[in-house]
Amino acid sequence: MSDVRHVLVLPDREAAEEVAEALGESFGVVEEPRLVRDALAGEDDAEDAQWLVVLRDEGQRLDPGELDEFAARWDGWREEP
Repeated sequence: MSDVRHVLVLPDREAAEEVAEALGESFGVVEEPRLVRDALAGEDDAEDAQWLVVLRDEGQRLDPGELDEFAARWDGWREEP
């Protein structure tokens, strides 16, 4: 199995937490996604940070386009590898 990962970029922690929870309901994701704070270059203020939701998809069953549309509901997007 390959180690496929999807990275969803969200505008804030609250959106990232909501997305992580909704992934299970919408896509049947059972493994807890990892939340990562991604400070913008040169910014020290937590308000200027994006949040990443990283999820593994070893079976490659998640459709990238559907994930992109899903993240857009929270003003986010799926980062291309």
